[in-house]
Amino acid sequence: MASFKKILIIQTAFIGDVVLATAVVEKMSAFFPEAKIDFLLRKGNEGLLQNHPLLDEILIWNKKESKYLNLVKIAWRVKLKGYDIVINLQRFFSTGIITTISGAKIRVCFDKNPLAFFATHTVPHEIAINTNSIHEVERNLKLVAQWTDSQFVKPRIYPSKFDFEQVFFGKRYITISPASVWYTKQFPKEKWLEFMDRVGECTTIFLLGGPADELLCNELKSASKHPKTIVKAGKLSFLESAALMKNAVMNFVNDSAPLHFASATDAPVTAVFCSTIKSFGFWPLSSNSIIVETAEELPCRPCGLHGKKSCPQGHFRCVKIDVERLLERLPD
Repeated sequence: MASFKKILIIQTAFIGDVVLATAVVEKMSAFFPEAKIDFLLRKGNEGLLQNHPLLDEILIWNKKESKYLNLVKIAWRVKLKGYDIVINLQRFFSTGIITTISGAKIRVCFDKNPLAFFATHTVPHEIAINTNSIHEVERNLKLVAQWTDSQFVKPRIYPSKFDFEQVFFGKRYITISPASVWYTKQFPKEKWLEFMDRVGECTTIFLLGGPADELLCNELKSASKHPKTIVKAGKLSFLESAALMKNAVMNFVNDSAPLHFASATDAPVTAVFCSTIKSFGFWPLSSNSIIVETAEELPCRPCGLHGKKSCPQGHFRCVKIDVERLLERLPD
């Protein structure tokens, strides 16, 4: 059996991708408890892994400023670290460069990476629109199955005691994360408003998101008749948001990063899937979770893996979901 002393996991994509990659951290730590495990991500996402008990160091690639110069710098830094194994979860050329230059004895990536032919081990990355699809976490874990096992483990992030103290709220509440980077993955504003106005007044509503979502959340608060709505978008760290979600009676999200926060903390979650579908492999993993989606058979759905900036057909019928289905998810 292989023995690794220094392990690097690479995922420099979006927030949700980093969260799902943490399952690989859990798996490698379980099989190689004495190893030092590092994680390479893009600048801005490092807060997700703050004080992570299984990680030794977080390496940060600044992609927003001097992207290619910083790519060379981080690739050289990885090489100097002398890893035994580099596990690249991302399917893009830049991370292929880092993996190739690393000099690690074992370099593993998905076969879709443009530089996969320089890797020592590759694994297929398959997304199928059928009932036989697997979760993205399972796809990630296949990268290390040769040195571990085939058992599924959930992703996990670790809000600290301080994070929970920062967001402690002793009364009954729900959270809504109303935004998405992609228009067709976002439940429309008027639908969220209809839902909010029907939530009982004894339940406080927290609106979550990043700084870019603050405007939408403020608009929802202003337009809603619900008397206990609090905007936290842009005011909390990733882990504080996760801590707030953990203690909510229910969390309502789109097919977006907050869904994966719930999965990684086993927080209750109701996920609204508009243009995307479960079989892509990004469904919620919480023990109390459900997907709400249109019951209408639409030949245009899904219109793309990541959603679109607008509905290609112009009708946006995939969001015709009765908010009653969300209200049913509110505990008595």
